[in-house]
Amino acid sequence: MSVFIPLLDSEVDDALLSSVRRLGPVVVPTTLPKSDIVGIVQYALLDHNTSIDLDDIVDILDKGAEKVIVPLAWANEVIGIIPAERILVLLDVGNVSAVSDRIRNGVSGVVLKTSNVDIDFIDPFTRFFTGASVHLWITESSSPPSVATIRALRTTGTILIIPTSLLTVEQTSRMKVNVADAFLAPLSSDRTDGLFPTVVTEGNRSLGMVYSSAASVKESILTGKGVYQSRKHGLWHKGESSGATQDVVAIRVDCDTDALQFDVIQHGAGFCHLNRPSCFGESRGLAALQRTLQSRLASAPEGSYTKRLFDDSALLRAKIMEEADELCRAETKEDVAFEAADLFYFALTKCTAAGVTIADIERSLDRKAKKVTRRPGNAKSQWTNAEASSSTARLAPAPAKAAADPNAPIRMRTYTLADVTPSERAALLKRPVLNSSAMIEKVKPIVDAVRSGGDEALLSLIAKFDRCSVLKDTAILRAPFPEFSADELDPAVREAIDVAYSNVKTFHAAQTEGSTLRVETMPGVVCSRFARPIARVGLYVPGGTAILPSTALMLGVPAQVAGCKEIVLATPPRLDGSISPEVMYVAKLVGASAVLKAGGAQAVAALAYGTETVPKVDKIFGPGNQWVTAAKMLVQNDTDALVSIDMPAGPSEVLVIADETCDPAFVAADLLSQAEHGVDSQVVLVCVNLPDSIVAAIESQVDVQARALPRVDIMRESVAKSIIVKTSSAEEGVAFSNDYAPEHLILHLKDASGFLAQVQNAGSVFIGPYSPESCGDYASGTNHTLPTNGYARQFSGVNTQSFQKHITSQEVTVDGLKKLGPVVATLADCEGLGAHANAVRIRLQAIS
Repeated sequence: MSVFIPLLDSEVDDALLSSVRRLGPVVVPTTLPKSDIVGIVQYALLDHNTSIDLDDIVDILDKGAEKVIVPLAWANEVIGIIPAERILVLLDVGNVSAVSDRIRNGVSGVVLKTSNVDIDFIDPFTRFFTGASVHLWITESSSPPSVATIRALRTTGTILIIPTSLLTVEQTSRMKVNVADAFLAPLSSDRTDGLFPTVVTEGNRSLGMVYSSAASVKESILTGKGVYQSRKHGLWHKGESSGATQDVVAIRVDCDTDALQFDVIQHGAGFCHLNRPSCFGESRGLAALQRTLQSRLASAPEGSYTKRLFDDSALLRAKIMEEADELCRAETKEDVAFEAADLFYFALTKCTAAGVTIADIERSLDRKAKKVTRRPGNAKSQWTNAEASSSTARLAPAPAKAAADPNAPIRMRTYTLADVTPSERAALLKRPVLNSSAMIEKVKPIVDAVRSGGDEALLSLIAKFDRCSVLKDTAILRAPFPEFSADELDPAVREAIDVAYSNVKTFHAAQTEGSTLRVETMPGVVCSRFARPIARVGLYVPGGTAILPSTALMLGVPAQVAGCKEIVLATPPRLDGSISPEVMYVAKLVGASAVLKAGGAQAVAALAYGTETVPKVDKIFGPGNQWVTAAKMLVQNDTDALVSIDMPAGPSEVLVIADETCDPAFVAADLLSQAEHGVDSQVVLVCVNLPDSIVAAIESQVDVQARALPRVDIMRESVAKSIIVKTSSAEEGVAFSNDYAPEHLILHLKDASGFLAQVQNAGSVFIGPYSPESCGDYASGTNHTLPTNGYARQFSGVNTQSFQKHITSQEVTVDGLKKLGPVVATLADCEGLGAHANAVRIRLQAIS
């Protein structure tokens, strides 16, 4: 916020021009030579003695002027063409009453020309222009305003315009006021020591907080260097001894005129006395990337990838073009963010090599934002032609998605099964297409990096994708997890977890095979089968900002019951590097040996191959996004990893079969409980001879309940992609469900349990009106890690036996071999495997 605004009314020496430039905008008459206004945030004062020329005004704004000051006579012509925030209207005291509401609402502020200062007039004037900035220009004065006048005007919200002919960098005199004295005039400290809290920034990043005095502010304004007030040692010239000096770009005062902001260019090791860029910790995002690239430009070893990028302009150009193309092809929010990050990396590499900084880029963006003239928006022919020539090799881009109407009903699409053709019926069974091969190609570099780079690569990827940069030497926590205390938990949450743990453990313990199966297939031939736990298992628990103790329970309990010796739980860390206490509590309950603070493909790779500190596992379990799923599919097919996975995963889904006995509110609630997972979730309602009135009641409940729930925007999209299928009988409905093979199947039917025998394909079934799917998700005892995307045709949900392998044995006696041996030898001869037959005959000969 400006205290006053200088007006260039005469030739100004460089020292004064540099000082006023640091304090905000300057009013610059357009009649001045252009060389005088370079590098200044300007309010362009138009030559009012000429007729209006809109093209000239647009050109002035396009060239970087912040605002234009136009006379009242021009206002009606520029309003509506020039954005309101770029216009100040110039008024005389005599024509204030001529300002219409259209003018008042079409400009960002006013400049009032007057020959003297009348506070009694100014105060009601500012109230008339409430919400707009008010500037006062005293035109007939040969002496500068007093400090008291500046302060009094500032209390009314008025900003004084002071001609530079009345400003100086020397001491204030009767003829001129020192520029720093004018700036300090309205400032008032609320501290007993009279100092001003001062936030120091560089661009958009806070470097630290210091204190300023009137003397230090004056020194900074006049010298352009960072000077502050030490509460112990007096004036503090930043970097005078360390070399970490500052060039002051701008000094601003806050709205209460009791605190300051210094925007600076920081030199040397950084602002903090610990030789860091900021007192608030390490840089993040683009600022951190810039520092890394600048460091690598200076010290990257010969032959390294980064050094090649800096030295080989053709390679760098190819990478920029490659990443730009991948960004154009990205469709999901996650993919767009991933590809944009890659493009930013290579673009900033190009900038760093050319000596261009983020600050330079931001200044260019600011100049572009100031343009009033808009480009036509046409692409260059080399790109439109390239796109046209490749159109046969790729699908046409999807049309832009229209914004959803928040007032439109939230409803599903309806079909009658008897009316659809076989091909239409097949289409109803399909889920959204998952391009697994494309995703595997995207995760492969991540997996390869962890495989070859170990902990160093893993920590780098955690910082990049999990946005956690505080982990240093390892991402592993080891049991008994002394970092965690159960006292961190809400007692009610802890009790709920304990009940869920007990139920899930009871159900999964009943699934264990404690005894060996023994069968004598013929006299003297005994075959057996027995279970052994998989020794080392990895459990992936999605998270980060989310808290998912239920998934940790569903994976950890069967692993514990099965007797797995090493249980490694992987979950994304929070920004401070911690794991939610709820998940840590479950980790202790299930006897986890370690917790890996990583998510995504990098976590899967660390579990599959192991690192210096992360144990390698034999099987990986758990749901996740498409990156996790693709990484699991990739590593299970790598013979070097020697790892298996639980099952392929896809978006969550539910199929509800309902007849006339159903409660429409219950049915709607069950549908929405899965629709809220994500926009790609799919819910299906199979109506069994339902009257139109009940179908309408269910649709109404879906709409009403969804609008009352926090994830309504997600449900609006997922419900719109979901379907209602009308059938003539419960048997027809169950047959459709078997073809669909849902993750969750809910039966709102009369005598619902009687239909269980007809269910052939489903992850988990919920029987009757009081068995919501939520119970299975959390605490009934069954497992909620279930096959999706139709895989319930051939996969089971996670269970105790998922964490076991089965070994068979056979023991053959002499008498048994006499009877079985000839059979085996004959079959071996049939297949031409003589050594197999010989292994039997050599024993038969020994017996005889």
